[in-house]
Amino acid sequence: MSGLPSYTGLLGRIWHYLFLLICALVFLLLIGPLFVIIPLSFNADSYFTFSEGMLRLDPDAFSLKWYRELFGTYEAIRSARPESRGSEWASAAGNSFFIAIFSTLIATSLGTLAAVGLSRSHMPFRRLIMAVLISPMIVPIIITAAGIFVYYSKYHLAYTHLGLILAHAALGTPFVVITVTATLMGFDQQYVRASYSLGARPLKTFRKVMLPLTFPGIITGALFAFVTSFDEVVVVIFLGSENQITLPRLIWSGIRQEITLTILAVATIMVLLPVVVLFCVELLRRRHERFLIRPLGAE
Repeated sequence: MSGLPSYTGLLGRIWHYLFLLICALVFLLLIGPLFVIIPLSFNADSYFTFSEGMLRLDPDAFSLKWYRELFGTYEAIRSARPESRGSEWASAAGNSFFIAIFSTLIATSLGTLAAVGLSRSHMPFRRLIMAVLISPMIVPIIITAAGIFVYYSKYHLAYTHLGLILAHAALGTPFVVITVTATLMGFDQQYVRASYSLGARPLKTFRKVMLPLTFPGIITGALFAFVTSFDEVVVVIFLGSENQITLPRLIWSGIRQEITLTILAVATIMVLLPVVVLFCVELLRRRHERFLIRPLGAE
């Protein structure tokens, strides 16, 4: 019944069921809360509890009003009324996407170029450079944010969109470097040598040969960089002013000042976004695998 081999001893069976218990606890503690947040974001009442109507699955107990408040009405955003809460959420969402998109572009460009250089066996100090590039993933984010704030303040980049974009690009670059480097490990350098032998210049070789074959890895790193920037809050607290408030920063402020179910609507969107990103990554991975195993001459 348990699927264990007949020769499994007592200790093996105990470890098997203990492992299942650990998996169940991880699911309940880490993933279980998501099944509470998402339904509550559709609550028609203003309480952080399931109403009797929701438990009875009454359609009148569910509402999209918290999502309407999150995105705001078009008239409220156009009039830019200070008292409009929807306009505040819409402005934070705009800042989040603006900063995430441009920081992703910078991180993807720099990370791809760095990964191409690190993939060369004759490059000196490869290990040291790699350690420096991935250090934002290892150093605690509070220390990184404090260092960035002190450094950016000298050049008047603190409390600006440009400063946040550059800071988030620094946080997202390690993901691009790691994913592209992993992709280049399976890249056949004979393609590059063949391109050079045909008279192609390095830039054309990169665009026509390396870029198409490493594109899935680049897109994967870009998606992770985007999610990292979109969900980041500590650096925004250090570097952001009232004009650079993002969704995570507004959630943090709302929890400390005014708790509304709009926070759960934002949390639902921020939970679903990484799921969509991972789904896209999996599609790209499978497409890349089919491309690699496709027979030569096949259309």
